[in-house]
Amino acid sequence: MQHSTQRIKIAVQKKGRLTEHSIDLLERCGLKVTKSKDQLICYGENMPIDLLLVRDDDIPGLVSDDVCDLGIVGLNVVEEKRLQLEQDGSSGQFKQIFELQFGHCRLSIAAPDGLEYRGPESLENTKIATSYVGLLRNYLTNNNIHAEPVYFSGAVEIAPKLGRADFICDLVSSGGTLAANGLREVEVLLQSEAVVIQTLEPLGSEKQALVDKIIQRLDGVLKVNDSKYIMLHAPRSALAEIRALLPGAEAPTVMPLEGAGDRVAIHAVCRENVFWETLENLKAAGASSLLVLPVEKMLA
Repeated sequence: MQHSTQRIKIAVQKKGRLTEHSIDLLERCGLKVTKSKDQLICYGENMPIDLLLVRDDDIPGLVSDDVCDLGIVGLNVVEEKRLQLEQDGSSGQFKQIFELQFGHCRLSIAAPDGLEYRGPESLENTKIATSYVGLLRNYLTNNNIHAEPVYFSGAVEIAPKLGRADFICDLVSSGGTLAANGLREVEVLLQSEAVVIQTLEPLGSEKQALVDKIIQRLDGVLKVNDSKYIMLHAPRSALAEIRALLPGAEAPTVMPLEGAGDRVAIHAVCRENVFWETLENLKAAGASSLLVLPVEKMLA
């Protein structure tokens, strides 16, 4: 397919656990959007980027078919679609290009609380309810287990109570939903998070440059998650101790304070959270005038 415009189209989950994070992250990268009347497209006002709000299951297909240039979607959906395409004789016309560090969950098999589980062999000749038939079947094949995947499109956790399955295979975050339905996690098939995928069709130099810029900005925003910029004054003699107390900091900037003898100003980006205990320990080491600021973005 020839790309007739130079606007980048990004497929984003219309409604669900990744939606708010995805759009917020793109806005933190500098994108300003206006929603269409039907709420299905967000048009970029300041960058040639449009967001298509669709079902998460449709995102890999839209990218694979070159309808969208990029997609933000859970790795669980990506891998399920990849297996489906391979089964249909296609290698999948998309590639994973970036991990987004949110939307963490896992695809797991869960058993009813009263059912004894001795390991994967306990799945032999059972029925397992899931909406991830491809990933489950792949796991069963790799472990030489004969079991029957039973497709459920929603509310998978109720399948054992309905007598439709012995086990379930579903996404797990905290495990609260499983516990509320008398289930417990027994096997993890896949660790998942939100990822960016890109079409394998050539974009052309101009569009690819824009994609590269988006990825660079995403990296710049994600690198400083939980990071803080800390400024303080301290005696030069305490510099080594203070550097050791700064969490996740590279070499700090040290500047002399005019007319303050051996006292210096220290500025540092801390890649880890700065807790009250950290500030109290810095003060005990001789620091004063401590100031902690959030970091929005950073380019190396």
